[in-house]
Amino acid sequence: MLETGVKHDNVTFSTIISCARVCSMPNEAVEWFEKMPEFGCRPHDVTYSAMIDAYGRAGNVDMALSLYDRAEKWRIDPVTFSTLIRIYGMSGNFDGCLNVYEEMKALGVKPNLVIYNTLLDSMVRTKRPWQVKNIYKEMTNNGLQPNWRTYAALIRAYGRARYGEDALIVYREIKERGLELSVVLYNTLLAMCADVVHAWTFSSMITIYSCSGKVSEAEAILNAMLEAGCEPNIFVLTSLIQCYGKANRTDDVVKTFDRLLELDITPDDRFCGCMLNVMTQTPKEELGKLIDCIDKANPKLGIVVKLLLEEQNEEGTLRKEASELFDSVSVDVKKAYCNCLIDLCVNLDMLEKACELFDLGLTLEVYTDIQSKSPTQWSLYMKSLSLGAALTALHIWMNDLSKAVESGEELPAVLGINTGHGKHNYSDKGLASVFESHLKELNAPFQIGWFLTTKVAATSWLESRSSPELVAA
Repeated sequence: MLETGVKHDNVTFSTIISCARVCSMPNEAVEWFEKMPEFGCRPHDVTYSAMIDAYGRAGNVDMALSLYDRAEKWRIDPVTFSTLIRIYGMSGNFDGCLNVYEEMKALGVKPNLVIYNTLLDSMVRTKRPWQVKNIYKEMTNNGLQPNWRTYAALIRAYGRARYGEDALIVYREIKERGLELSVVLYNTLLAMCADVVHAWTFSSMITIYSCSGKVSEAEAILNAMLEAGCEPNIFVLTSLIQCYGKANRTDDVVKTFDRLLELDITPDDRFCGCMLNVMTQTPKEELGKLIDCIDKANPKLGIVVKLLLEEQNEEGTLRKEASELFDSVSVDVKKAYCNCLIDLCVNLDMLEKACELFDLGLTLEVYTDIQSKSPTQWSLYMKSLSLGAALTALHIWMNDLSKAVESGEELPAVLGINTGHGKHNYSDKGLASVFESHLKELNAPFQIGWFLTTKVAATSWLESRSSPELVAA
């Protein structure tokens, strides 16, 4: 072309660059791209797309990302998106990988198997196996069949994170499809199985010592665990936080929480419930140290806790924010959250807020079957309540009984309070023993055991009470 005097144009350069790209010659593509200004040619979007890929393959990450920022995103092809994800992954910017992936989907570019495999490969080093699981699930939901590279990425991700069950499911699927594992993948599985047993032993010992309140022993096992190359998981850190909370070592609770974030572990509902439980055992003057942790772990929970600590709230605000919190957490932790929040209110002498939360718990059916009425007996059931929630329920029930007597309503022959027997889930002491002491302080006519009383005794006692008060046990 040069010999015959035919001038190069954009099509000429675009064609040569595309050929170099297809032939896996990124450096040649870069060379021709950088000649374009000499011939008065300006690259168009298709050329930009090709060169993002070429610069990425040639190792010039900065130039590749610079072109990506300048290009019309909708003209970028899947191969280039795959290169961008790989670039971000190689540089350790895993959030960048996910951003490109989400941007690609927003532009209507359908991810193919190459893109999914590249993304899974990049996410292996993130220590976020749950994200790997979500990406893989999305891939299969889109009708794409995993290949050997997909399975290899999954085993590496699950193996590193010690997700034993998930890794073995992938292994069985590989064997069922007649695919072969490499030596590296076999070694990854073997190391995972050995470490899972090893880590499980450490985790179990830490949990045992933590539940027994043996702080120094739990710390010694943790140090041994770290020396053996095993990182603590969320279950270990939850046990340690509970242990430090019982020992009133608030600073160590905060340090353990910070370690969780440093390990890039996302606090789950149970972990947040543990932090909330620790707050119920923490002296008032040290609660401020934990509020920031709660806020980072679960912002909705942080809002509710801050409202409890404030002297005055706008009417309805606490109920609204608490409702949103309970709607956002899993069913199996709702009662624990409600119990702890009420305990916190009782500890802070905020009876009105405790009653408001208890009423909300009844409305949302967090608490069920707390009271029963029959023609012969009215009963209050406390077995599923924490100490603070039980005292709040008693206060409300006594007020209801007082109102019934004042209005002339006939009480049944027997009234009873059922606290259950033995050690209580939410108290080191049995709830029955705590209530026995509390009812004696109130001079209540309930007898030890099921705390039963007669209509006559109850009426006489209720009439003698001018203003029921909640007495801290």
